[in-house]
Amino acid sequence: MSVQERKQRERAERERLIVATARELAEEQGWDAVTTRRLAERIEYSQPVLYSHFRGKREIIGAVALEGAAELAAELRAASAGAAVSTEGARGRVTALARAYLDFAERNPAVYDAMFQLDGGLAFAAEDTPQALRDGFAALLETLRDVAGEGVEPGLFTEVFWASLHGLATLTRAGRLPVGEAERRVGLLVGRLAVV
Repeated sequence: MSVQERKQRERAERERLIVATARELAEEQGWDAVTTRRLAERIEYSQPVLYSHFRGKREIIGAVALEGAAELAAELRAASAGAAVSTEGARGRVTALARAYLDFAERNPAVYDAMFQLDGGLAFAAEDTPQALRDGFAALLETLRDVAGEGVEPGLFTEVFWASLHGLATLTRAGRLPVGEAERRVGLLVGRLAVV
């Protein structure tokens, strides 16, 4: 391995450590606790080293959001594929997709905030939308395109379904919806689809 390759590998490892530490700190104490000073202390590097990777907290939030989007996409695809193997049909795939989405949001509140609530400097629904965000939407669309209904544009239907899931996740976490009703809400949402 050349010196250049080793330096690139070390840089990538430092970057992964910064993102993982920011994520851990945010999940433990919230995003307000994530500062470059605290990150530098936790990873035992100087603040200038952090700034050599990220210009500030906004870019760190963006990196966490991209990582989260990739994880969410993988979980959505796995849930849908798992349901496809069973005899549950399209309704079963959509139900599994909705559950996986809501479970992800509940298990990863700080990551979910980085993805959809905080400014990570990422473009959504634009030509320069990062691939990880596109993949997250594509993971929803892959299952939902078959249930959009006749004459309904699948992308638009996916946006509305996603907005419903996001609303459920956000309102539940904020204590605005009664606890323990997630299954009934998913059942109602999916039950309104004209599929079997």
